[in-house]
Amino acid sequence: MAARALWKGQLRLSLVSIPVELYSATRRAAKISFRQIHEPSGKPIRYEKVVPGIGPVDQDDIVKGYEIGDGEYLLIDPEEVDAIKLETRKTFELVQFVGACDIAPIWFDKPYYLVPTDELAQDAYRVIRDALRESGKVGLGQITMRGKEYLAAVRPCGDGLLLETLHYADELRDAEPMFNQIEDETADKELLEVATSLIDRKTAPFDASSYSDSYATALGELLEAKQKNRKTPRTQARDSKSEGDGENVVDLMAALKESLKSAGKAGSKGRGRKKKAS
Repeated sequence: MAARALWKGQLRLSLVSIPVELYSATRRAAKISFRQIHEPSGKPIRYEKVVPGIGPVDQDDIVKGYEIGDGEYLLIDPEEVDAIKLETRKTFELVQFVGACDIAPIWFDKPYYLVPTDELAQDAYRVIRDALRESGKVGLGQITMRGKEYLAAVRPCGDGLLLETLHYADELRDAEPMFNQIEDETADKELLEVATSLIDRKTAPFDASSYSDSYATALGELLEAKQKNRKTPRTQARDSKSEGDGENVVDLMAALKESLKSAGKAGSKGRGRKKKAS
């Protein structure tokens, strides 16, 4: 499947504007996921948007609410939020440049590939890429996407440019309270020499492909073994979507009472749970 642009707009440097597109530089690996199952009935757990005393609600009836205190909310229509006009929604302007090593790793959040939209934009795009590379600088600016304005840094990456979103200052926790219990003393000289020697011995060029998710591999092996084992408990639960629309509108109290009854029956079959008195 072809990658989908997350943002389209202009990369601007002074009076020069270049049409660009932004793509995520990372992807989620195939993950093993579990579904929560109601053990007494064998049915999958479902989460619904409900209102106390009303029950499930229609998606079209939901608006944003901002709490101003004592259970009072300001009601905001999503269209009002979308109508906020920011230049950074369509333009990423390089407003400052800093040394490539001046930004500590803790500030970086997520990487994206910033690419020119067409061949006509490539000449100016390459000029900015090469200028950043030769100067050893990183360009800073702000970009709005997915309902938030991000601080971001742009740096050369292979034949192109990498945009990395950064945390704002108020998003980082102060490290001092975490480390204030560590005594400010010099490490033992001999121990330091041994540790340094071990680091030198294990130093090698970085190669991410030499690492893999061993936990996911072990979990997959466990599931495969459990699937082959006929004694593994199973259920023929159907997804709630295939059970008809009638079950989408349920009496929440009745469902809870039924669950309690089922749990009580299961507990009396040897699970060691005390049966509630009726």
